[in-house]
Amino acid sequence: MRARARELGVVIGELPTGPLNAITDVAGVRVGHASVIEGEDGDPHAVRTGVTAIFPHEGWPWDEPVYAGVHILNGYGETIGVNHLREWGVLMTPILLTSTAQIGQAYDAALRWAAGIDERAAREIMPVVSECDDSFLSDVLSFPLTREHVAAALGGARPGPVEEGSVGAGVGMQCFDFKGGIGTASRVVDGSTVGVLVLTNHGSRPELLLAGVPVGREIPDLMPTEHTEGSCVAVVATDAPLLPHQLRRMAVRAGMGLARGGSSAANGSGEQMIAFSTANRLPAGGGGVVGLRAVADGPGGETLSRLFRAVVEATEEAVANALFAATTVVGRCGNTLHALPVERALEVLERHGRLAR
Repeated sequence: MRARARELGVVIGELPTGPLNAITDVAGVRVGHASVIEGEDGDPHAVRTGVTAIFPHEGWPWDEPVYAGVHILNGYGETIGVNHLREWGVLMTPILLTSTAQIGQAYDAALRWAAGIDERAAREIMPVVSECDDSFLSDVLSFPLTREHVAAALGGARPGPVEEGSVGAGVGMQCFDFKGGIGTASRVVDGSTVGVLVLTNHGSRPELLLAGVPVGREIPDLMPTEHTEGSCVAVVATDAPLLPHQLRRMAVRAGMGLARGGSSAANGSGEQMIAFSTANRLPAGGGGVVGLRAVADGPGGETLSRLFRAVVEATEEAVANALFAATTVVGRCGNTLHALPVERALEVLERHGRLAR
């Protein structure tokens, strides 16, 4: 396993991280992956794909829904379930991330999986599924994702350290024309934790910034044979007691974190952000009047400002972690995404005085 950005002296932002520097620093949050790797390197029908599942807490989310918000920065992408997230501001299922071509299969498989646990709940829920395109490396039209793969990610979701890079939904993804995939990071402010998990499939090499340094301009080689504008999905979790409108504002700040890393949210990309809070768990079935805790809005809302800053920093670092963790992957027809050459990147950062080692 490759070292993470911070372990190598690439320190992003100033706020303290949680103990794992991961979305799972928010108590109860669980992450599971299923990687689907089939066929030899170069085989035109090689498969390099997968699925990642994020649970908001240790229980079944349809039994104890949580408040959520969503923001679509650029909409050439899809999130199933976005309408009810916007309308109700309530998350009732795990969040699934996968390949663009497999989003329908992931939805179907997640619903079937839920029906095997709670048939009553499965009649009412709509799984939240988002996607990025991995067709450069993977034969997506072989439709390789199965119900078993999705069930494995859901059933294997665990607290603790999160595997990053070329894993789960990130197996076939790029990041600034390098190999990308899954990345995560966290921040702690005012006694609350903010964690972010990203599925990176975005960026143009010359725009890549690491800790504010234009590293991409200084590594012009190791380019893929095709450049695509790509997409990114960011999932923000917090234990701060935020309401849906505040969580939407948290989701917006994930886009600012992407921008600090060099993303310009290109016309043909899909930047989709979901944020949820574990602080208020709602009764199954909804309705009635419940007592809630909430961070105050309005002038002087410094707590919200610090939480926003935490999202920006954690998102920027999560993208960096995806880059540092990912390994070179060869897929269909010999298409290759090269890993970030870590020592070269560190040399650039050190030359700019941005390496803490």
